[in-house]
Amino acid sequence: MTLPAHAARHCWHGAINPLHATVYFSPDLGKEFAALGITDPRAVNLASRSAAMGAVGAGAVTSTFYNYRHDLVAEHLPAVWDTAGPQQVLDARMRAVDATLRRLLGAGTIGSPEVAEAAELAMRATEACTRHARTLYSAHADLPVPEEPHLKLWHATTLLREHRGDGHLAALLVVGLDPVEALISHTATGHGMTPKYLKAIRGWDQSDLDAATGRLRDRGLLNAAGDLTAEGTALREALEEETDRLDAAPYEHLGEAGLARIAEIGGGLTLQAVTAGAFPGDLMGKA
Repeated sequence: MTLPAHAARHCWHGAINPLHATVYFSPDLGKEFAALGITDPRAVNLASRSAAMGAVGAGAVTSTFYNYRHDLVAEHLPAVWDTAGPQQVLDARMRAVDATLRRLLGAGTIGSPEVAEAAELAMRATEACTRHARTLYSAHADLPVPEEPHLKLWHATTLLREHRGDGHLAALLVVGLDPVEALISHTATGHGMTPKYLKAIRGWDQSDLDAATGRLRDRGLLNAAGDLTAEGTALREALEEETDRLDAAPYEHLGEAGLARIAEIGGGLTLQAVTAGAFPGDLMGKA
C-alpha cells in the first residue's frame, strides 16, 4: 500500500464500521421491525443483515456471516421471510437508520456540509470495491444509493464494511481460525465483543466458547488466563495485515488526503454517536 501504514484500517475501525453498526443496537430498528411483525431481536438482526441477498435460507447466511451458530440462524431463516419480505425489511432498516442517525447526531449535524462531504468521499472509495468472492458486499452494491447525505453516508459505510468483512473471512480461513476461535481470539485482544454478546447475538453456548478457548490454548495462541500469547498476537496481526491487503483498493482509490478527511469527519460522527449512547457500555472487552 502507498498509504501510511494502517491508515485505512484505523479509518475503518474508527469511522466507517461504527457508523454502520449504530443501527444494529438501535431501539429504532426493533420498533420498525415490530411493525412488520418481527419481534425476536435475533430474527431482527439476521433479517436486517441478510435481506440484501433476498429471501435466503440458513445455509447462505451461516456461510456469509461466518461466526453465527448455524442452529440459531436456522431457527429464524428462512421462516422470517413469511412474516416480511426482503424489500419490506430493507425499507424498514433504512427508516431505522434515518431515525437512529437523527437521534444520535441531531438535525444540525445531519444537515451539515461535513456529512455531505463524508458521504461523497465514502461513495468515491466504493468505486474501487470488487464483487468477486464478496457476497455481502455485492448484494448491497445492487441496492439503490439514497439521496439524503446522511443516508448516503450510511449506505457507503455499509458497502465498505461488507467489502472488508468479506475479505476478512477469506483471511480467517487462511490463518485457520474457525468461527468460535475467531470470536474468542478477537475478544482476547480487548477489541472484540464480550462473551455476553457472543452468546446473545451470535448464539454460542458457554460450552462452545470453552471448547474454542481450549483449542486456542492447545495451539499456543492463548495462555492459561485466556490472554493472547506472543504467537496469538502475531497471528491476529497477520490476520489484520491480510485483511488490509485484500481491502486496500477502495482507500488507495480515495487517496491519502481523502482518507484522512473521511477519518476526521467520520471519527467525529462516531464519537458523537457513542457519547449519545449508540452502543451498550459492556459491548466490547474481555469480560
